[in-house]
Amino acid sequence: MTKPLHILIATPLGKNGKGGIDRIMDELRAALAQDPPLNLSVTFGTTRGPGSILLSPFYLLRFIARMLSLRLTGRLDLVHINLASYGSTWRKLIVAKIASLTGLPYVINLHGGLYRDFWRKQNRLIQREIHSLFANAKRIIVLGEVWKNFVIQSVPETQDRVIILPNATRRSPRVQCNSTQAPMILFLGRVSAGKGVPQLIEALGQLKSLPNWTAVIAGDGDLKTARARISELGLTDRVELPGWIDSAGVTALMDKAAILTLPSFDENLPMSVIEGMAAGLAVVATPVGAIEDILTDGENGLLVPPGDVLALSTALHQLINNPALRQQLGAAAADFHRQHLDIDVYAQKLLKIWNQSAS
Repeated sequence: MTKPLHILIATPLGKNGKGGIDRIMDELRAALAQDPPLNLSVTFGTTRGPGSILLSPFYLLRFIARMLSLRLTGRLDLVHINLASYGSTWRKLIVAKIASLTGLPYVINLHGGLYRDFWRKQNRLIQREIHSLFANAKRIIVLGEVWKNFVIQSVPETQDRVIILPNATRRSPRVQCNSTQAPMILFLGRVSAGKGVPQLIEALGQLKSLPNWTAVIAGDGDLKTARARISELGLTDRVELPGWIDSAGVTALMDKAAILTLPSFDENLPMSVIEGMAAGLAVVATPVGAIEDILTDGENGLLVPPGDVLALSTALHQLINNPALRQQLGAAAADFHRQHLDIDVYAQKLLKIWNQSAS
């Protein structure tokens, strides 16, 4: 019998946590529970924890204690480190250092659309530490071609260890049929300038004369400023800001929506776009991060330049007035998701990466 493979996955907030990393890890958790691979034991551990950042050292210490205990008792072969900027990197530097000291191999899974800028802003000492973090990893998982190039340029010795594995979601139980009813435009993400929410609100303002649409801007962040501008534009009765919503709420909104938009200035590979594709929505996004790896303009979505209110408004106007185009783009997006972004396929590829890294 093949020896069981024991994996410990480092997640920021834990199950049902806010943010893309926890969402993809929740998808993975559910996929592994539904169809458990033979001879595989996966444990999830929280390194930052929910609530106040002041509590994060306690979560980190608990994670490290758990990692050491599992290692010393022969129940841990590999650590999967989900990595983003700032606090995530500070914590993972400690985790990786301790793992290396105990001979425990680790895999890095790079997230965060601003990691290039974050790395460049650090002093030489911290840059060297980050370099070592990547250089000592058995494998480095990135979400798209642009991130593979970035890692190889930054740490050339990792060239043969960088693997592209896009985020993934479950297939939607009901692929959206874009009907002739008034289409709902959906935004999922942090309500912030970086996500292009101010430009989205202005674009919606330019659509005010069109009678047949509504919009939901869902997420935490600067709701006060967004709500004030929506009121100034006279869109209060057409644009909702429900705040952060859980996974059940996301599913409910996906069922109602016809268009998903994410006009971000920076991304890695956003889960909301992948979820929208799974549901067969017509997606309008910006060509940032690895989005161009999964969306081709005019084929399975529409791409607009970051910050371009007119282009965003024009794309949304086109989809609102053309149900056939919504249907065409949504169907192509759902087909691409089935082939490339399904969580079961993701789990199989990840298992192969784990086996290669632990051997």
